[in-house]
Amino acid sequence: MDITIFPRKLSGTVRIIPSKSQAHRLLICAAFADRETTLICPETSQDMDATAQCLNAMGAQIKRTKIGFHVIPVQDIPNEAHLDCKESGSTLRFLLPVAAALGIHATFSMSGRLPYRPLSPLWEELERMGCKLSRPTENTVLCTGQLRCGQYCIDGGVSSQFITGLLFALALLPGESSLQITGRLESKPYIHLTEQALSLFGVDTADYRFHGSYPLRSPGTVEVEGDWSNGAFFICANALGNQISVTGLNTGSVQGDKAVMDILPALSNTATVSGADIPDLIPILAVTAGALQGATFEQIGRLRLKESDRVASVCGMVSALGAKTQVNHDSMTVYPGSYHACVIDSQKDHRIAMAAAIASTVAQGPVTILGAECVQKSYPSFWSEFVKLGGYYEQYIR
Repeated sequence: MDITIFPRKLSGTVRIIPSKSQAHRLLICAAFADRETTLICPETSQDMDATAQCLNAMGAQIKRTKIGFHVIPVQDIPNEAHLDCKESGSTLRFLLPVAAALGIHATFSMSGRLPYRPLSPLWEELERMGCKLSRPTENTVLCTGQLRCGQYCIDGGVSSQFITGLLFALALLPGESSLQITGRLESKPYIHLTEQALSLFGVDTADYRFHGSYPLRSPGTVEVEGDWSNGAFFICANALGNQISVTGLNTGSVQGDKAVMDILPALSNTATVSGADIPDLIPILAVTAGALQGATFEQIGRLRLKESDRVASVCGMVSALGAKTQVNHDSMTVYPGSYHACVIDSQKDHRIAMAAAIASTVAQGPVTILGAECVQKSYPSFWSEFVKLGGYYEQYIR
């Protein structure tokens, strides 16, 4: 689906959808709890659904309800399972160690760019501790064997998702295990989300030492809080002259992307922003900076490993709009410019499509976005919310 947006200012109220990051974690905990769990999560997304479907294949019974998810935990762990992760990196990286801990002969299938996103050093650590991994095809990973208790160690500089996956796995292993993180730890707030989820289900993550917590203790009912990553698009829109009241976000959240509230004021001057803990904010911050006073984004190398090469796709988006960019190995500078009519290829990246939509509100002519349906990955209602706020676009089906 391609769309052409005709620039208009946005105004009104938007209630932000539940956090995809938190929902993944709570679904996994609930699937391995001691009793049924209700997750209050009124809206879902492709990535959330991928995790729920994979957990069902592992023996859980997760159903959508009017208010969210009803989770009947795993009673009998299957010997074999096929887990379709779709394009969700979280689903694959969280559940690969879980399947390994449970000894499930598991085939993981992947689509989009997911087969090309890294699994090392998680891969090597799982094999060191008892599993055998292979790639029968380009789009599949096969996991056999079972993890043993012991001392695990992983570099924290590639993906926090590897650490989350191991934390879940060690909570499910019988006996004593520990996890040591070496190197620079990236995206620490996402690990805090994992610790918070495990804590809600009765797991003590202190010093990353585990003593066999399976099954976890269900709190009964848990509400998934609003998603700061997606809320950032509408928050940044206000800095571009729109008037949107953003609701449904927890200011006390451990989500790292609530940092948008601290970063945004700095964009009124030329700012330097670290992307180490907030990689998902860079697309919307970059287009916002380009329409204001510019900014330099540092520690962004890992953006090349997202749903698109986000260094390239962000630069392509900002350049098409009319602002210049300069890229070094681990940094990107966006210079201020005047946005005009253009065509932006989303590269099938939901955050590029949504950032381009917000940028269109200050463009001097129509902005066409190719592959606009990719927002289904994290924010299926984004375009309907955009229209409710006064946005207007025409749609073309290829």
